[in-house]
Amino acid sequence: MQKQKSDAGATSVAMNVEVSVIAVSDIERSKQFYQLLGWRLDADDAPAADIRIVQFTPPGSGCSVSFGSGITGAAPGSAVSALVVSNIESAHAELVRRGIGVSDMWHGAPFPLEARLPGPDPMHTSYGSFCAFADPDGNAWLVQEVTTRHPGRG
Repeated sequence: MQKQKSDAGATSVAMNVEVSVIAVSDIERSKQFYQLLGWRLDADDAPAADIRIVQFTPPGSGCSVSFGSGITGAAPGSAVSALVVSNIESAHAELVRRGIGVSDMWHGAPFPLEARLPGPDPMHTSYGSFCAFADPDGNAWLVQEVTTRHPGRG
């Protein structure tokens, strides 16, 4: 097996995550849920028999979420994704207002459960406050407050 060399000084090709595919059991139910979140419906296409692609984009995101039929062999509810927000309290309040079953806010580590401290980080330390919700199939969404990005991040 050949080892890959790391060259920190080399220019890299930009690679942007644009779409994340999640598995769902009921396309219409999932479509209603993501509309309830206030995410933009980008597409609902059936390009071939037995294939349907529904795509939503969260407000301000450069990455979309796709689900449908004939596009993944993953089990419904197996996805875990993260949403980054600038204010965890505002994001939590918006999810509650929209009728989303969101967890209480916590700070500290996102995992394991025993490491979580109740409430948002009192200092609003970047990357330190969280809440979570799941879609109707159990696909998990971790919401994380980021106020200042680590160096090298846009």
